[in-house]
Amino acid sequence: MSELNISQIGKTAVLLGGHSAEREVSLRSGEAVFNALRKKGVDCIKFDPSEQELTQLKALNVKNVWIALHGRGGEDGTIQAALEFLNIKYTGSSVSASAIAMDKWRSKMIWKAMGLPVANHTLVDQSVVVDDALVRRLVARLGPVVFVKPSREGSSVGMNKATSLDSLKAALIEAKKYDDEVLVESFITGKEYTVSILGNKALPSISMVTPREFYDYEAKYHSNETQYFCPSGLNPEEEKEIAELAQTAFSALGCQGWGRVDFIRDEASGQFMLLEANTVPGMTESSLVPKAAAEAGVSFGDLVLKILETAVNR
Repeated sequence: MSELNISQIGKTAVLLGGHSAEREVSLRSGEAVFNALRKKGVDCIKFDPSEQELTQLKALNVKNVWIALHGRGGEDGTIQAALEFLNIKYTGSSVSASAIAMDKWRSKMIWKAMGLPVANHTLVDQSVVVDDALVRRLVARLGPVVFVKPSREGSSVGMNKATSLDSLKAALIEAKKYDDEVLVESFITGKEYTVSILGNKALPSISMVTPREFYDYEAKYHSNETQYFCPSGLNPEEEKEIAELAQTAFSALGCQGWGRVDFIRDEASGQFMLLEANTVPGMTESSLVPKAAAEAGVSFGDLVLKILETAVNR
C-alpha cells in the first residue's frame, strides 16, 4: 500500500493519447490509470496534449502529472522538459534519461561501454543509402538473420525480422518511415523475458510465449494467443541474475521511479541479453508491469499510487 496522503496530493492530470504511433495504447493505459486513481480518491483529470495546450495545466491548478503517453512526445524527454519548464511534477524518469532510454542505439552504446550483454548491432542513419550493397554489408557483419528497428520508437512499431537480402532491404525502408535512424542487430534465438522496476526494486520477471514470429505489436496488444508466465520459470539464482542486470541497465541510463527492461536469453549460451529499457511502459489490461506487480502482491490501484508517488516526491 502506498504511503501517500491522498488529501495532500493535489490535483493530478493523467496525460494520455498524444500524437505518437502508440496513441491507441496510450489512451487505454491512461483510461486504466485514471479509473484507478479515481477509485483511490485522487482528485484527477484526463488530459490529451494533442487536443489541449500544456499551459492549460497551470490554469487547471494541476500539481502532478501521471504520464501515460507512450512513444515520441511522451517518453522521449519532450513532455518531461515541458513539464519542468511549467514547474509541474511528473511521474517517472528525467528529461535526459527518458531521451536516452527511448533511443535504442544510444542505450546499447552505453550498455556495451559498461560491459553489459547486448547483441551485435549497427546504426543505419539518414546519410546511408538503402541499396543492395548496404544490405550485403549488414549481413556480412551481423549474420543472415537480423532484427530491424526504428531507433526511437516503442511497442515494436516499425520493427521487422529479416531473413533474406530482399526482406532486409524492405525492413529498412519500412523502419525509415518511422525514424531516420534505424538499429539493425543480430538475431538471437531464445525466450524473451521482461523485468519491471518499481522504485528501487525489481519485480518478478515475466516470460512471454507467442505463436507469432516474435513478440511484436500484434502479440503485445491484440493477440489472444500470447502467453505470459509469472513466475517466469527461472530458478532463484537466475531470477536474482536477471533482476540485478535489469536494475544495473536501468540505472546506467539514469532512469528512475518505474519502468521495464526487456531481455532475450541466448539459447546457446544461457546469457540474458539486453534489448531495451522502457520508461513509460503500457498500463493496459494485458500490460506486463501490472502482471509483475500482482505477483509481488501489489494491486493495480496501489501500483498506480506508488508510481504517482514518484511525482509527488520529485
